[in-house]
Amino acid sequence: MNQVKAIAIFDIDGVIRDVGGSYRRALADTVEYFTQRAYRPTPTDIDTLKAEGCWNNDWEASQEFIYRHFEAQGQPRDAISLDFEQLVDFFQRRYRGPVLEDPTQWTGYITQEPLLVAAAYFESLTQGDIAWGFFSGATRGSAKFVLEHRLGLQQPLLVAMHDAPGKPDPTGFFQVADQLGEASALPVLYVGDTVADMQTVQRAQAQRPEGQWLGVGILPPHVVAAEAIYAAEYGDRLKAVGATLVLPRLPDLTVEQILQLSDQ
Repeated sequence: MNQVKAIAIFDIDGVIRDVGGSYRRALADTVEYFTQRAYRPTPTDIDTLKAEGCWNNDWEASQEFIYRHFEAQGQPRDAISLDFEQLVDFFQRRYRGPVLEDPTQWTGYITQEPLLVAAAYFESLTQGDIAWGFFSGATRGSAKFVLEHRLGLQQPLLVAMHDAPGKPDPTGFFQVADQLGEASALPVLYVGDTVADMQTVQRAQAQRPEGQWLGVGILPPHVVAAEAIYAAEYGDRLKAVGATLVLPRLPDLTVEQILQLSDQ
């Protein structure tokens, strides 16, 4: 790589892999189980909750759905008996499968996730002098499974769950950016699919106003497959919280487009 011209940092879920049949399915399974099959959130329900900007963690989102369900039945939150560790265990058994040391042997929904980009995309960024890495709310094991085992990337720079506070706190975003180059002197893009992702960029700009921090929204597959009106509304939601650009899929974000955004 020659002199780095820009930095691109990527979310993983909904951007690199389609989690509609994995994380989101595990979330819905978990809520359905802990509400005794009384309620199963729809994809739109999940989008609406995540649009609040503070439910990037799917374990916590599952818990919140359960609390709200019982509150709607007249039960005060502090009277609802819900063991978070049991919730996480149930979720993980659906998503990952039984606990195994070797992630290549996982058997859960994670093994069925369609990839939304190929390794060649990242090679094109390198050839275009774009430094890149990942900041994700996924567990490190899950993130490494898709990036290294599925995509074949060689030890990519990654900040995952437990490495930094959850989004929209920009700490992990800064960690990746600072390791990739002179973040204060280079345009830095964060490419994500949720309100929390774009809010991360807003907070980065507020905390380090000397930098150029840009949000790029990617429509997750279930939104692309929905009616055009819903896709437009979802895109507008991302723009309302700071997305400079919204695209239907990651490969549409080319080196040329990154450099054009950086020059604005």
